[in-house]
Amino acid sequence: MKEIVFAGGCFWGVEEFMSRKDGVKETKVGYANGEKNDPTYEQVCTGTTGHAEACYVKYDEENISLNQLLDEYWSIVEPTVINRQGNDIGHQYRTGIYYIDKDDLKVIEQSKQEQQENYDKPIVTEIMPLKCFYDAEEYHQKYLKKNPGGYCHIKLD
Repeated sequence: MKEIVFAGGCFWGVEEFMSRKDGVKETKVGYANGEKNDPTYEQVCTGTTGHAEACYVKYDEENISLNQLLDEYWSIVEPTVINRQGNDIGHQYRTGIYYIDKDDLKVIEQSKQEQQENYDKPIVTEIMPLKCFYDAEEYHQKYLKKNPGGYCHIKLD
């Protein structure tokens, strides 16, 4: 199994979207690459922790490749916008790809280069090693499965 973390605005939609992909075995939402240890949702929302709302994805590369996952990710984010996705505005809503396996960096960078051809403005999505990931509170986990009519900036149909 391989692992990667995606930030793409509100983590509810990213998690629900990724959980529907064949080959994705596990998803969970949390707070990635910030400075505060084990932050709460309320703390992250202040914009002072440095964390991004993010979705951890564990996948079986025999069924879905990193390239395929990246194509899916790029399809749900606006990568040229800083600190905003949909109606969600703030540092915690930035886009980011946080890798665990350093060998994934080359694939991620290549994917970004290919995507850049689709935009006039530069892609500002962070691409960094995952330095920390703290699970979000239980009520955020699988939120859109528990609340099918809940807010989401991602088209899930």
